[in-house]
Amino acid sequence: MNNLNSIAVFCGSSNGNDVNIEAHARELGRILAERNVELIYGGAKVGIMGLIADTVLGRSGTVIGIIPDFLKTKEVVHPNLSELITTQTMHERKLAMHERANAFIALPGGFGTLEELFEIITWAQLGLHKKPIGLLNSNGYFDHLIKMSEIMVEKGFLSKTNQEILLVSDSIEQLLAKMEAYEAPDVPKWLNLNKT
Repeated sequence: MNNLNSIAVFCGSSNGNDVNIEAHARELGRILAERNVELIYGGAKVGIMGLIADTVLGRSGTVIGIIPDFLKTKEVVHPNLSELITTQTMHERKLAMHERANAFIALPGGFGTLEELFEIITWAQLGLHKKPIGLLNSNGYFDHLIKMSEIMVEKGFLSKTNQEILLVSDSIEQLLAKMEAYEAPDVPKWLNLNKT
């Protein structure tokens, strides 16, 4: 069983226009706080990012924000975090999130969210970590992405084993259960994180 006492959440810095997605983010925040799971995220007080942070903080949970210095002028940094870590670059931000988290969950977001998700999956595929990675398919948001991964397997660009690194559910409790039970595939460790 994996210890899910700290989870990095990748999600949007805007709210989008689907109230069901907002509700799902709040539900995840509530469950993380109730389970005493430390939330690690991008440090903003806006969008889905702010929503989940506020929910965890509102239930006396721990929230660690990690943000590159240059984004502090563009994103509104959350003023009430348990801890704020400032990095120099986006890569350092992702590396710090990786180091602090036992697991990862992607919620709806834009290109930045997908970039974070795909990099952490790629690191797992290369054997750089064995931490569980979850995709919370809120209100069908990731249906086409899930279908795209099936096409990648069908066309021979992605192995079934590597496709299964990404754990998917539209239920928070089911996703967390999958993440707790996850066993990483046995793959050779090609690199170390200092070389990425």
